[in-house]
Amino acid sequence: MADILTLVFKTFMSRTDIKNDVEVTSPTPTCSSLLIGDQRISRSVLLLAAVTAASEMGVRVVFFTQTQIQRLPAALQKCIPSLRPESLKRIKFCYPRTVEELLQQVASLHESANLYPTPPSLIIVDRMERFLAGPGGSNQDGFHPGEQSCAAHLSALLCDTAAFLTNLLKEHASGSVPCRLIASFQSDVDTAQTSGEESVTDPILDVFDRYFQVRCTLDQDRSYEAAAAGLQEVWHIYLSGTGNIEASSSTAHEEGPGVAQEWRLLIFPDGLMEFKLV
Repeated sequence: MADILTLVFKTFMSRTDIKNDVEVTSPTPTCSSLLIGDQRISRSVLLLAAVTAASEMGVRVVFFTQTQIQRLPAALQKCIPSLRPESLKRIKFCYPRTVEELLQQVASLHESANLYPTPPSLIIVDRMERFLAGPGGSNQDGFHPGEQSCAAHLSALLCDTAAFLTNLLKEHASGSVPCRLIASFQSDVDTAQTSGEESVTDPILDVFDRYFQVRCTLDQDRSYEAAAAGLQEVWHIYLSGTGNIEASSSTAHEEGPGVAQEWRLLIFPDGLMEFKLV
């Protein structure tokens, strides 16, 4: 189960809809999650995951992105008003410009000099489609040459690095949490489908699905009910994939706590973000 994401959702759950039947299970050591959808929302979720891991779990985080982060977005500051500066020091932001630089920086995590005093327990990659794109980060002229093999190479290196760091974490302390991996990707196919074009499969997503055990899909709710509720935006969040535990509602009631499969993200006019279990 994608327990980091579930921890984020539970931490920022709607205070009017708190439930106690959501089980956050321990992942396999190689558990990895891929956020699919709107780049703005997925980045906010990635930042929430980084801050939650650093502050709630007290672990080190490495965050790879092409866009400089000077400060947390105002919306996130509203969600975490009491965040302590020492928690942010556990997050290391890295800014590779190309996929080659990203590969090099991920590979460098294997070097012991970069792991002091303890290895990171969470690796985050923001907007992988920009790294796979050509110069300038735009894929209007097509992805990076050999994009499918490049996506496979990057995914394999990320998963291998997470597994390597997991072993180091076990050596540093018994019972230590494994190193998780979360990345985001916005597919051009998603954009095409929303504009009414025929549904097609994204070959890059097919590659990612071989390596990322959990897919977290963001889908905006544009219904009248969402607008009438006085919310700025409403997003559906669907968890699926081989790393996600299947649990029906009947099983949840008969055998114990259920595992969340779907959430909603509520964004208020003042920027406050809350998650609601569906």
